[in-house]
Amino acid sequence: MSRPKHYSPEIKRFLVSVLYHEAQVRHIPMTVLANHLLANGLKDSVGWGLAEEAMQVREDATQYLAVEQNTT
Repeated sequence: MSRPKHYSPEIKRFLVSVLYHEAQVRHIPMTVLANHLLANGLKDSVGWGLAEEAMQVREDATQYLAVEQNTT
């Protein structure tokens, strides 16, 4: 069975460069940094709540916050 496709937004080249350099400074993978920044910036947003409801998986949402606390 094929996996459903998800939208993957294009990230501006400059921001990818910023992520790369910041991840190097913090000695963490870029994906960890990106997840940390997105979760921290969106955790109290309407979209966060709607995504939790839509996915009905609160463990995934709290996982991002737990990772954030471990990387700061």
